[in-house]
Amino acid sequence: MALYNFKRIQPVPAANDFLDIVLSRTQRKTPTVIHKNYKIGRIRQFYMRKVKFTQDTFEEKLKAMLEEFPKLDDIHPFYADLMNVLYDKDHYKLALGQINTARHLIDQVAKEYVRLLKFGDSLYRCKQLKKAALGRMATIMKRQKDSLAYLEQVRQHLSRLPSIDPNTRTLLVCGYPNVGKSSFMNKVTRADVDVQPYAFTTKSLFVGHMDYKYLRWQVIDTPGILDHPLEQMNTIEMQSVTALAHLRACILFFMDLSEHCGYSVEDQIKLYHNIKPLFTNKPTFIIINKIDIVRPEDLPVEQQDMLKEIAEKDGAQIIQLSCFTDEGVMDARNTACEKLLTARVEVKLKGQKINDVINKLHLAEPQARDNVARPPIIPEEVKGRSLFNLNDPNRRKLERDLEAENGGPGVYSVDLNKLYIFKDPEWRYDSIPEIIDGRNVADFIDPDIQEKLDLLEREEERLETEGFYDSTEEIVDSEDEALRDLATEIREKKKFIIQAHRSKKMMKNRPILPRTVKTKSNKFFNLSLWRKWKKQLGKLGLDTSAVRARSLTRKRKRNDNDGDDSEQMDIDLPPNVLKSRRLGVSVSRDRSVAGLAVGQQKQTTKYRKFAQRRPNQFAKAGEADRSIQVKRPKHLFSKKSGIGKRDWR
Repeated sequence: MALYNFKRIQPVPAANDFLDIVLSRTQRKTPTVIHKNYKIGRIRQFYMRKVKFTQDTFEEKLKAMLEEFPKLDDIHPFYADLMNVLYDKDHYKLALGQINTARHLIDQVAKEYVRLLKFGDSLYRCKQLKKAALGRMATIMKRQKDSLAYLEQVRQHLSRLPSIDPNTRTLLVCGYPNVGKSSFMNKVTRADVDVQPYAFTTKSLFVGHMDYKYLRWQVIDTPGILDHPLEQMNTIEMQSVTALAHLRACILFFMDLSEHCGYSVEDQIKLYHNIKPLFTNKPTFIIINKIDIVRPEDLPVEQQDMLKEIAEKDGAQIIQLSCFTDEGVMDARNTACEKLLTARVEVKLKGQKINDVINKLHLAEPQARDNVARPPIIPEEVKGRSLFNLNDPNRRKLERDLEAENGGPGVYSVDLNKLYIFKDPEWRYDSIPEIIDGRNVADFIDPDIQEKLDLLEREEERLETEGFYDSTEEIVDSEDEALRDLATEIREKKKFIIQAHRSKKMMKNRPILPRTVKTKSNKFFNLSLWRKWKKQLGKLGLDTSAVRARSLTRKRKRNDNDGDDSEQMDIDLPPNVLKSRRLGVSVSRDRSVAGLAVGQQKQTTKYRKFAQRRPNQFAKAGEADRSIQVKRPKHLFSKKSGIGKRDWR
């Protein structure tokens, strides 16, 4: 319903609070530790990040503020003029323009100081540039103190404005103060507007909602208008004029003929003629209120003629009602709604969109296939009756009438079975209703079932007495026996299949060779290949007499003296290990030193640790790590503790 929801605008903080929010976020979201022994490029990046992040935060906050506040050129003219009346659009645009200018100035300051930071030659110089950048940004925001305060006041007032849809079905109530406008609105809507016996009780626009013909309607109660020039009207009256000028609504101009409002009938008629140009192309009604005191027939002839002239010349319909006795209130509402619906349809028919709608509609006209007359059939029981005319003696009784006759709500119980359509009306109240073809479960129950059951029980007692069930012989059917044999055969076959599968799976997972003969590259040891290696080692002048082969599946037995025999080699070792041991080369699992001698491995490891020392120092504490510089702050741990909080900082 609400086309413009100004309640979603975020609060605008004051200038000092704005700075605290932005700088606190910069401190929390960016690195906090820097040292002078860092490289100058790293120091520059540290402070450039601070400046850029602060500028981005200002940009984000200010841009969101500018987007949330409505732009007077983009919203409906009703809201644009209403904001001009309440806040002065020049001041409003000036405040938003100053905020936008501050945003651009902060961007320029950030770009300028980031450019200077690229050439900072020391930590002190970079720090001072950062400090100057943030200081200039803070100064720019402090100058916007008045604009921020003004926008916060506008936001608070906008959030209290009623949500008015300028394009929906609307009844607009207007007239002199204290003529009964708010009382009428309380009667026809769910609103609760303050009603007092003095003028200008309503000081702003109030909106109430109601339902008519399954449609949602809004009723707007406007403040009272006095009869003086437009330039002399105050802010309260200008709100009513703005609503009358811009809302496409049905105008209800209220008049008090009893003059209890404090204004004469002539003054009220004069006010109508003065604001009549605002009613152009809008359905208008003259609502005569307080007829329980004075009716139009009781007025002097001159005043009656003035009212008739309005009705004849301007085409305004005169409706009489009394909000005190509720006489004519709902009739006035219904008449105004019908008139507005008709006017809206006429406006749409005159527009250009109706052509597109008509092209999509097709009215089917059936062709007569014979000369037989087929008049509409209206049942006799409803012909000439009205369900809504309570005084009609032929009106059909409704459930509501039956409820009132039989004790009212909570006592009367609705008879749902009386509308069931059965072949036999007596079936409506069966304990088991019809299922199909006029039958239910009860129709298939044997009426002699109890006698047959008694007969069967007596027969069972006789068989037990004669010993018919005492025989222990098992009666075996030939079909059952064949079925059991088949089931046994299936179980045996299934068991055989499971055993074959398990044996096959066990052979597949079984290792063929011992794991000790596998090399690092997953190649199995080959005896013929080893003999070639042994022959080649002999040609190189190495002694291979101590090398002996043994069974691949048998473990080697070691004696006490075997540990001293350093010349013997084990056939279980892979060839590359054997060659390395012969040549005095150490084999390690570390690939970075693979293929190096022992001395070279130690030297490589030493250089690697030395090169890693500086990165390790940086990894222990970086500028993004949180650190508490003072473990026991003086303001928290000095002097005696008293009653109250200690976080006064």
